[in-house]
Amino acid sequence: MPIELKSEKELDGMRLAGHLNSEVRSILMKAIEPGISGRELDDLATYEIEKRGGTVTFRGYAPGGKPPFPGAICYSVNEELVHGIPGDRSLEAGDIVSIDMGVTYDGWVSDAAFTMPVGEVSDVANALINTTREALLCGIESARIGNRLGDISNAIENCSQGYGIVRGYGGHGIGREMHEQPHIPNHGRKGSGIELRQGMVFALEPMLAIGNPETVELQDQWTVVMRDGSLGAHWEETVAITSEGPEVLTQIIE
Repeated sequence: MPIELKSEKELDGMRLAGHLNSEVRSILMKAIEPGISGRELDDLATYEIEKRGGTVTFRGYAPGGKPPFPGAICYSVNEELVHGIPGDRSLEAGDIVSIDMGVTYDGWVSDAAFTMPVGEVSDVANALINTTREALLCGIESARIGNRLGDISNAIENCSQGYGIVRGYGGHGIGREMHEQPHIPNHGRKGSGIELRQGMVFALEPMLAIGNPETVELQDQWTVVMRDGSLGAHWEETVAITSEGPEVLTQIIE
């Protein structure tokens, strides 16, 4: 399936979806504290998305025969890397939590994620969070006209500073659908892959682990955890390739 190039008018639609996503993620960041549960954060996300005229993207998503995902957000704590189901588990001081959220607005999808500490956490946990975010920024910087897809993957890999890069998961094209072509690994060879063109829009999302990067999927058929029980982190932004360079459509404005 070919990679869809978005027109400037279509990018304007994606900018609106991205802005809504960033507003709601900012609210969730402020709400994260010891004692709050995944269900409470999920309810908050649903309320704030719908209040702004958006639609929850994740709820009901059922690719490849999986059961429909039940949440507005993915809520992954500590050794849970991605796709955690928001339930009654409450956060405790010292945890780290990853929130992944999709928002649809006027038919356009935005997708973004962050990992943050809950209260005071260890230096090891903070370093993992910060390095994963830095790897994302490296990937974004390489999302430029004339570069190749492997340049993004290679930049993410080089900025991962020896942490375990989780294989089998990665970024993807995005637009009218949450997952479009191409798949974007978080490791790769510089100068390889398709040439990047104006109008391509990608969700870039490095996932790093402190220990062995092997993962397992739990019986709920969604939650992905680190096999060795170590901490994992996940950052994601929706990024458009424009004539002026990479544009982060889901950028949180402080």
